[in-house]
Amino acid sequence: MSAEIASAEILIYLLAVLALLVLSALFSGSETALTAVSRARMLALEQEGRSDARRVNLLLAQPERMIGTVLLGNNLVNILASALTTSLLIGLFGDAGVFYATAGMTVLVVVFSEVLPKTFALAYADRIALGVAPIMRVIILLLTPFTIAIAFIVRLILRLIPGKSDDAANILARHEELRGTIELSHREGAVAKGDVHMLGGVLDLGELQVGDIMIHRTNMETVDAAAPPAKIVEEVVRSQFTRVPVWRDHPENIVGVLHTKDMLGALVTAGWDVSKLDIMSFVTPPWFVPEQTSLKAQLNAFLKRKSHFALVVDEYGAVRGLLSLEDILEEIVGQIADEHDIGDVTIRPQADGAVVVDGAVPVRDLNRQMEWDIPGEEATTVAGVVIHEAQTIPEAGQSFNFHGYRFEILRKTRNRITAMRVRPLVLADDARTGQVSRHRPIDDGSG
Repeated sequence: MSAEIASAEILIYLLAVLALLVLSALFSGSETALTAVSRARMLALEQEGRSDARRVNLLLAQPERMIGTVLLGNNLVNILASALTTSLLIGLFGDAGVFYATAGMTVLVVVFSEVLPKTFALAYADRIALGVAPIMRVIILLLTPFTIAIAFIVRLILRLIPGKSDDAANILARHEELRGTIELSHREGAVAKGDVHMLGGVLDLGELQVGDIMIHRTNMETVDAAAPPAKIVEEVVRSQFTRVPVWRDHPENIVGVLHTKDMLGALVTAGWDVSKLDIMSFVTPPWFVPEQTSLKAQLNAFLKRKSHFALVVDEYGAVRGLLSLEDILEEIVGQIADEHDIGDVTIRPQADGAVVVDGAVPVRDLNRQMEWDIPGEEATTVAGVVIHEAQTIPEAGQSFNFHGYRFEILRKTRNRITAMRVRPLVLADDARTGQVSRHRPIDDGSG
């Protein structure tokens, strides 16, 4: 009779342990599925009216409670299953049962309650998350008193660790996570190359400054307020831009911005008599912005002011260049050209893989077009990179090897590099180690 009772007890123990292992697998799989689920897809499904997706989003909105419940439940069932198994095997095998229970439960928990459900949950994260969300909500409600106590203890401990000072780092981490997701999607063929550049451009707006993409004052098209109206009209008509800065006394003293549409309206009013034009009567006041302003902040400022054009000044108030709304948009979508734009010939790829560029070409533009990685932290333009690394203003005919690229100076006008030839470089001596020579000037007289 006692043998029958012992057999019944063993069966009860085994069924209880099996049920606890199933619950452990449920907790493990749910945790993995809910943390790996696509939040974007869940949001889209909720907007389509899916109630199960709404439950998932409610769980994700309170990750602290969800994780606390999963960890509490998982540890509870694992410890209870191990205790029951140990008790059973000690009764059957004596003290050796502790060893048998430890070995057996380790294998069972790791294989069937951890690795297997988590692997399955990773493969079908969205589907499993939608299925377990109702169950997890019930479990969370049942264990709420315990999770609240755990959360209170965790908050007390976190108060001893600085958190707010790391907010900027957390934002950057989110940006890097987005970049990684975009790049991974591109490698898998889900995102086109052009879309990668556009999405990356949006993320870069907060990191780039106005001074990084502005048109330098040496390349600005301006008109003299003291010039005859006929000459001003002629210069504005010949310009490819609709807004032209107006200066007085000296080119850096910008006193207004002339819009082509305003000029045409004034001409109509004057009966098309250019001599009757008063240029300063219809120019708009200039808007000056500091060159340290981020592109994201400047884009918001453009939208708020309903303006498309700003002049960039340095910390001393001197004009450094100009920036338009189109310049910022081009950082996202690439070059924007219309029927009046002059073709951009400042970047001319060669048959041998090299590129002939104007020294004033921004490093970002060259890297984007050629898919290169020339560092642009210390200089905005390609010429700036060479001057910064060489620590001198090079002469025509000189060549330099920097950052894995060969820069050959082709032409120079005064102190400005007007043309250079750039190509990737891996020196034969360094090819074995995979390293690239840097800061090695070579004056070979090539031109």
